[in-house]
Amino acid sequence: MTRQPHDQFAKQYLSELLEPLGKVETSLEISGEAHFVDIYFTPSAPPDKETLGLLARMVSSDCLLEPFRNQPTKNEIRDCLLKLFSLNGELQRKTKRKTGKYLKEGQLPFLWILATSASTALVDSLGATQAPDDWGKGIYFLPETLKTAIIAINQLPKTKETLWLRILGKGSIQKQAIDELLAFPDDNALRNYVQELLSIWRISLEYKDNLTEEEQELFMNLSPLYQQWREKTLLQGVQQGLQQGLQQGSQQGHLEERRDFVENLLQNRFGQLDHALLQVVNPLIKYSPSELSQILLQFSREEILAKFSQK
Repeated sequence: MTRQPHDQFAKQYLSELLEPLGKVETSLEISGEAHFVDIYFTPSAPPDKETLGLLARMVSSDCLLEPFRNQPTKNEIRDCLLKLFSLNGELQRKTKRKTGKYLKEGQLPFLWILATSASTALVDSLGATQAPDDWGKGIYFLPETLKTAIIAINQLPKTKETLWLRILGKGSIQKQAIDELLAFPDDNALRNYVQELLSIWRISLEYKDNLTEEEQELFMNLSPLYQQWREKTLLQGVQQGLQQGLQQGSQQGHLEERRDFVENLLQNRFGQLDHALLQVVNPLIKYSPSELSQILLQFSREEILAKFSQK
């Protein structure tokens, strides 16, 4: 699977999580030979460790975030390091021109490579070492001067602190994280936003031909989340629209307005209205908003035609 769909989701997803904490720049272009950083984050507020867990600790200072859907190759990691070095050089030159001094070591950005997996061979080839215990498993720091770490998402402990990173995993890792996400309260803003992003990803797969085996697995993993999001969104829209539309029709005493409103709802659910669907409009007009919501959500086209068609 190419990085593009995952890249788009990861950028939107991480940007939403980090937006309240500081400045988020996506696809940042570095001067000189063209390099684009996936996400460059500059904090301006204390990290929300209670909400974001490990991710909050990672972004407590300026950093680059480079997510990968699959294990990155050595060349891809070298490209990430080149972005870091290019950005550091650019920042140092700007600071020197402005202040006459260079940035201190602690002021330079840190690079986090977010990989769904990282083999022992890859980690060893980078000269990386397991993070101290207070960081937890699955985090490998390269030699100090390189200011870089690689996160092996499949090795992270399955805790609340790692949830927002495991959402970016794949296979069973991502599926479990999604299940944990759906256990959040319905009114949780982050839950709802991430569910919407993942649902959009699921929709894009639905219209793609010749899915790979990995994409088919992703499609199945995202389907329960998408179905819940779809029903919730439709229910909210139907209930709100019905309350407004039927109330307006009742106040004005215009049966025709109520008929038009029900036709619009049927069209939104089933597409262009044909003769068969037009036959159920009059019987449906008499139902209350809550009753009509349930009918449109739970009944298929065939069931609605069988139950409500005028004889």
